[in-house]
Amino acid sequence: MNFFLWILFGALAGWVASIITGKNRKMGAVANIVIGIFGAFVGAGIMNTLGIPVPQGFGLTGFLVAVGGAVALIVATGLIR
Repeated sequence: MNFFLWILFGALAGWVASIITGKNRKMGAVANIVIGIFGAFVGAGIMNTLGIPVPQGFGLTGFLVAVGGAVALIVATGLIR
């Protein structure tokens, strides 16, 4: 059950990030899930690099980290293309 909650959390973070970057119409549900999950890892990596403690579990701060990482990931993939 926890696995499905993480997928839902990643999908929501990816969806919000795609809206923020204006890519919502180009991305589908699967892309939102993948971007959200990888974005959470990217956001946590950025926070670790800056020396900021990474929030654990579900919560507003964890969601903001995941959205921020997903936005960074979407922008980076847009620059590569």
